[in-house]
Amino acid sequence: MFALYILVQFTLPLLTGQLDESRYAYMIRGYVNGDTFNNAILLLHVIPVMLISLSGTFQLFPAVRKHYPRFHRINGRVYLAFGLLGAIGGLYLTWVTGSRLSDLGALGVTVNGLLIPVMVYFAWHYALQRDFARHQRYAVHAFILINGVWTFRLLLMGWFMLNQGPQGNSANLDGPADVTLSFASYLLPMFIAELIFRARARNTVANRVTVSIAVGIAILITLLGTVAATMMMWGPRIVGY
Repeated sequence: MFALYILVQFTLPLLTGQLDESRYAYMIRGYVNGDTFNNAILLLHVIPVMLISLSGTFQLFPAVRKHYPRFHRINGRVYLAFGLLGAIGGLYLTWVTGSRLSDLGALGVTVNGLLIPVMVYFAWHYALQRDFARHQRYAVHAFILINGVWTFRLLLMGWFMLNQGPQGNSANLDGPADVTLSFASYLLPMFIAELIFRARARNTVANRVTVSIAVGIAILITLLGTVAATMMMWGPRIVGY
């Protein structure tokens, strides 16, 4: 759904020459008529989401890694490269063009963006070293971080739905709930990923039960957030295109 939103809101207007700042008044800082350089950074930041949404998902399937190793390698390089560029572009948009509501509210996404190059480096490094166990670990964390902003939207909209409105939130996204959710959007999935890796290393009943519960909760949160974000954010803008 997020990829469809990007297609409708950015890709199609770009292809049809209908980009105009009046379309993006809902964004903190969207497309600005005449600002060629910053507009290019914005579009290069958001449009590849359509590609990496599918690209990253393919990397997670064991069957793809086993039966199509060449595709896995090439696709992985493309994914990590676009993820790295997206992180750099996101940090630029946040702190140079001013695409933030407050410094505190932008702290979580900033740490997210700074961690992406670290995980991308180690994922690439261990792939070249053919240390595939470590490569997989860092690649999974890179995947989580690259999708961190998407996850934050799910958590925030899910939070609104559960509470029937803002609760601990502020208009500048620097309320206690906002800050907590911005960090939880990647730290929580990374913690669950570590539980899974540790359960593989120590295959005990306790570890399997812990992982099953954690993954089950994560799935429920993701489903709730997807429904909420579709209803409150992406759906209306797709339908209203």
